[in-house]
Amino acid sequence: MMIAIRAEKAGDAKAIFQVITTAFGRDAEADLVDALRRRRQLTVSLVAERGGQVVGHVAFSPVIVTSPAETWEAVGLGPVAVEPSAQRQGIGTALVREGLRQCRRRNENVVFVLGHPGFYGPFGFVPSKPHGITWERSVPESLFQVAELRKNALAGRGGVVRYQPEFDTV
Repeated sequence: MMIAIRAEKAGDAKAIFQVITTAFGRDAEADLVDALRRRRQLTVSLVAERGGQVVGHVAFSPVIVTSPAETWEAVGLGPVAVEPSAQRQGIGTALVREGLRQCRRRNENVVFVLGHPGFYGPFGFVPSKPHGITWERSVPESLFQVAELRKNALAGRGGVVRYQPEFDTV
């Protein structure tokens, strides 16, 4: 059956919550997306639909990067969730690919993600530490990654990434 990727629309919130909760096995990530939505902090929010049913979701939200020299804005990818019965069919890949395309269309320059390098590497994500960028939380260096959506967007930049406060609960 065909998968359609589209922007989240009014009325999708309940289905998105269910997909995220089922994919993660808990409510924390779904609560996070709901909180970001309430504060209008979803830069890009996409769903994957199969047969009229929401089977996947990806969220992108604003982040702030602070260094002694400057403070600048970027986007954080996540969470991305796919209904377990629909996993390993390319749906997560399609959601991330389209989400990054939407970010480019919005003239975003840099996207951060905490995730598996094997999954995110093909999208252009690389460890952020060699670029002089860290996350405020302590995580393995290989997992916190960055992708430039515009060539040389990271040139001369560095700092510490701060996600929206809602992420503190996850």
